[in-house]
Amino acid sequence: MAEIKFYTNPRSRGRMIRWMLEEVGADYDPVYLEYGSMNAEEYRHINPMAKVPAIVHGANIVTECAAICAYLADTFPDAGLAPPPDARADYYRWLFFAAGPLEGAIINQALGVELEAEQKGFVGYGDMGRVLDTLEQAVGKHKFITGDDFSAADVYLGAQLSFGLQFGTVEKRKTFEDYVQRATDREAFRQAAALDDAALAASD
Repeated sequence: MAEIKFYTNPRSRGRMIRWMLEEVGADYDPVYLEYGSMNAEEYRHINPMAKVPAIVHGANIVTECAAICAYLADTFPDAGLAPPPDARADYYRWLFFAAGPLEGAIINQALGVELEAEQKGFVGYGDMGRVLDTLEQAVGKHKFITGDDFSAADVYLGAQLSFGLQFGTVEKRKTFEDYVQRATDREAFRQAAALDDAALAASD
């Protein structure tokens, strides 16, 4: 039996977690769920939100992509995907910036939510322009989001920006395109994408 059970769908954010699992070299079994089956009682014991991805590792259940990335980085320290504890300020900052303000801004924009000026303080990101300008400044400073070393934060942010650029939910800026190219130019990314693409083809 594999060390980790990985609940996913190749048309979901599970692709991000597959990438992370490949990065850390985890022994895992994927369990593919159709969207209609995620509401089944058996799976809701794992994730009451009835969504993927989720992982089960021994007695631990972890949901939410940023949390899974951070958990895997800590659980497999030999992969070197988390900075030392005393050097994690930028790592935590940008991992959760991507999970909070960036994702919130992308989703609201995709849904056509238009905020009045007085509402911008309520949503935690202000507006999309502010989010993208802040992020562009950050990813333009270094090779990766925290410096010269690739980390779990780059898996999460790289995947978010890659999806956004591909589907037009993030404005195309050269700084973002260059960063995504650097972040995804990894064997683990290519292997994960090939596995998910094969799973997708098998389900069609």
